[in-house]
Amino acid sequence: MTTNTTRSAELRTIDPVWDAVTSGARQIAHAEPSLANLVYSNVLNHGSFEDALAHRLAERLDHPDVSADLIRQAFRDVLAARPEIGLEARADLAATLERDPACHKAVDAFLYFKGFHAIQTHRFAHAMWVGGRREFALYLQSRSSTVFQVDINPAARIGKGIMLDHATGFVVGETATIGDNVSILQGVTLGGTGKSEEDRHPKIDNGVLIGAGAIVLGNIRVGECARIGAGSVVVKEVPPRVTVAGVPARIIGEAGYAHPASVMDHVALVNDLTG
Repeated sequence: MTTNTTRSAELRTIDPVWDAVTSGARQIAHAEPSLANLVYSNVLNHGSFEDALAHRLAERLDHPDVSADLIRQAFRDVLAARPEIGLEARADLAATLERDPACHKAVDAFLYFKGFHAIQTHRFAHAMWVGGRREFALYLQSRSSTVFQVDINPAARIGKGIMLDHATGFVVGETATIGDNVSILQGVTLGGTGKSEEDRHPKIDNGVLIGAGAIVLGNIRVGECARIGAGSVVVKEVPPRVTVAGVPARIIGEAGYAHPASVMDHVALVNDLTG
């Protein structure tokens, strides 16, 4: 007879994201033996997604100033206090695999994609910021900026299911927020408009798609499931489920899809502007 306790234990062993990562790691080790040490040390020698994630990020952030060992221990302390980070990271990995046509295996993003690594580093930095370890959080912001070319203030709040494509040049200010299931390309800035220490950065709602090089400035809201065209400069509120583009950005039509961040259609933006 199956008890509730037994069923709960069985459910805890089901981890399709971790299974996909380890399966892909074994494929790499078999196909390219020269990378076997990489996949064993970063994936296959670990018993959980969280432990492997902490290890991989620490290896990438390693520096004589603060060693990988110290970073790993700090990340494990964070995970003990805030285990939700593991679930959020899984959602980000699944989003990347679903939305990025260049990502063919979950392990590819886990090992190599700096957008995924930058978002996960921010998750740890934000938890430290909230938990009072602000100096360490600022160090992680600085190190992530150097290693991944992504600069996210540790106070910024970011949801789950985030796909940060290519990542280079992504900048997020202190009071910015990003909702769930958002897709963002390289060169995007979520910035302020002055020196005020008040709430001064954008609020990106769930399901938004932000094209490459877009700049969103000030304490304005980008509504749920909106699209922002590449190279746009947004300085006014964006209603839900519309497409904005241009300098300054203006509404050029509906978003075109129920969930534009999942569809990742940027061609339609060009057609809307030129058609």
